[in-house]
Amino acid sequence: MTDFTQEALVLDAGDPLAFLRDRFELPLAADGSPAIYLCGNSLGPMPKGARDEIAAVLTRWSTLAVRGHHEGDYPWLVYHKRFSASLARLTGAHESEVVAMNTLTVNLHLLLASFYEPTSHRHRILIEEGAFPSDRHAVASQILWHNRRVDESLIEVSPSTLDGVWQTDDLIEKIDAAGDTLALVLLPGVQYRNGQVLDIARLTAAAHRVGARIGFDLAHAVGNVPLNLHDHAVDFAVWCHYKYLCSGPGAVGGAFIHDRHAHAAGLKRLTGWWGHDLATRFRMGPEFHATAGADGWQLSNPPILSLAPLAAALAIFDEAGMTRMRAKSNALDTFARRVIAAHCGSHIQILTPSDEASRGCQLSLRVVAGREYGRRVFQRLEALGVIGDWREPDVIRLAPMPLYTRFADVDAAISRLAEALADA
Repeated sequence: MTDFTQEALVLDAGDPLAFLRDRFELPLAADGSPAIYLCGNSLGPMPKGARDEIAAVLTRWSTLAVRGHHEGDYPWLVYHKRFSASLARLTGAHESEVVAMNTLTVNLHLLLASFYEPTSHRHRILIEEGAFPSDRHAVASQILWHNRRVDESLIEVSPSTLDGVWQTDDLIEKIDAAGDTLALVLLPGVQYRNGQVLDIARLTAAAHRVGARIGFDLAHAVGNVPLNLHDHAVDFAVWCHYKYLCSGPGAVGGAFIHDRHAHAAGLKRLTGWWGHDLATRFRMGPEFHATAGADGWQLSNPPILSLAPLAAALAIFDEAGMTRMRAKSNALDTFARRVIAAHCGSHIQILTPSDEASRGCQLSLRVVAGREYGRRVFQRLEALGVIGDWREPDVIRLAPMPLYTRFADVDAAISRLAEALADA
């Protein structure tokens, strides 16, 4: 037993969140043995309670049929409201500002339709270079939709440092340089490739200072790091629930719209009848009267079977609390870096920033010997029962999520990484 292994056992014994690991179904390795699951930044494992939540919907469907829209503990007509309080806590929002609906890119298009209003002078959108492809596709198509040219209206900001980390001051400098030509800023809360946490408060203030709106893709942030969207005055945000929030493949996504925009004069939106005020929705009138808050951006009745697992997941997050989760996340990250330094030496470059404010539940690792060798290392690591993921061109991502990851898992995973480096 190594010193790190002994330390991991001690840390696990004192972990106040250790009991939550048993709330999840954790996958097996290819040989049938328990895997070390470090891929919750791509798809979270299944909460055991998800089966019961789905079964409850099926039972209600079978026994009530159409009456299920109005009867039972969680009538389908307002089923999405079941999640508002938990999502508000996770995002630092008011309950009226958040809604579970659609999927991430659908929500992004809906909110870009409202918040990207180009004029002949103020028409540019600033995003990160190397943004998640779906975000760039959405932004570029919105620019084209407004009969503008992407090469004129899109600003893509690349990191100023060789390590690929975005410096907040540099991003703010780019925002200031765009000035009154800037209509919108769209950035991630956590950058998906290197795991960097961006400074939402300062970036929002900078965008507003030049008269631009700002939105955030929180796919890798919600359920990972503390958020304070309302107080930071973010205009809008979108996210998915299948990563850190463990709500199943293709799960219904989420959106935030700041209260100041709920009934803003002149703010356009694409509408559907589920966003119509509930008091008059079933009069089936031709005129649209928006439900107050984020609910007013809904289009159609939500897929209840797809929403159900979110209830099981959010119950676990509510029990854990983001303060305890964040403390354990930082402890897991610090421990992992020490083990990597001891076992992997100069063979691995950690791309994720080391300071606590700029990191979350993800370690992005580059194998220094290059892409082809790195791919072999990753494949060998999988064969050894460690489930992470690969991001082109050369990044292995490992996500020690505090709800179900033990310090012993981190110690074992890095030991196997060292073995994979030797074997590849």
